[in-house]
Amino acid sequence: MGQEQDSLVTDKPAIDKAKLRTAIITESSLYLGSMAYLQFIWYKDSERVPFHFYNDSKGYLQMDKMGHAYGAYIESYLCYKWLRNAGVSKNKSLLYGGTVGIILQTPIEVFDGLYKNWGFSWSDMAANTAGSLLVIGQEMLFDKQIVQYKFSYSRSEYAKLANGYLGDNALESLFLDYNSQTYWLSSSLNNFVLKENIPDWLCLSVGYSANGMYGEFENRTSYKGVAIPPTDRYRQYLLSLDIDWTKIPTESRFLKGLFQALNFIKIPSPTLEFASQGRSKTHWIYF
Repeated sequence: MGQEQDSLVTDKPAIDKAKLRTAIITESSLYLGSMAYLQFIWYKDSERVPFHFYNDSKGYLQMDKMGHAYGAYIESYLCYKWLRNAGVSKNKSLLYGGTVGIILQTPIEVFDGLYKNWGFSWSDMAANTAGSLLVIGQEMLFDKQIVQYKFSYSRSEYAKLANGYLGDNALESLFLDYNSQTYWLSSSLNNFVLKENIPDWLCLSVGYSANGMYGEFENRTSYKGVAIPPTDRYRQYLLSLDIDWTKIPTESRFLKGLFQALNFIKIPSPTLEFASQGRSKTHWIYF
């Protein structure tokens, strides 16, 4: 009986206290840092008003919602992995790590509801929740992330015609120009084809983007006294190849960390585009 009890104790995963401490400190720092940024920088010059709601579900052809989900996905995935690497049980890691995306994003929505020109958005909350659930659901169903949520960026032609409205340079446009962003769901081809001669790291990606946007709901005609050329707003649906960097074998801790970071970004590759305007197009390289 004594030997059986020893075996049970031995089989229980050990908690790496140093890694757990690092995970807790990192998660806490992310939360406190985001709160400080909102309070002292983001809303610094905004007028405080009574709490109110704002329906932006149709804004920017939902590109903003894709971004909310992407941010929550990364936050939840990383925090879940940190706890698992520290030896925390899967269920507790999902509870305390997998929900971090929602936890970090919710105060942003609350703050939005307290400032003029903003507002609490239920559609933003739904997108935040979807990002975290993409992590939690896959770990519960498959014990891994069969589908990875990724991002790609290339400064759009619209930014160059907007007189600064969509950013004066590539870095500003990264945050201000939704035309320049694309969000992807990427999965290993072997999840569908199951061929031994197909490497596990080769992926198929389905992407979504939108173009022709010079405003949230409708396009501006000018900015700072300079006319903005008229253009049609439309959606893009994309099919492309990608790489799952975490499937590339390596014993290097540095490369493992680098590959994990790279796995949130979609690599440029040949792509098929299907636009809501009814046309299709082939890109030999799409960023």
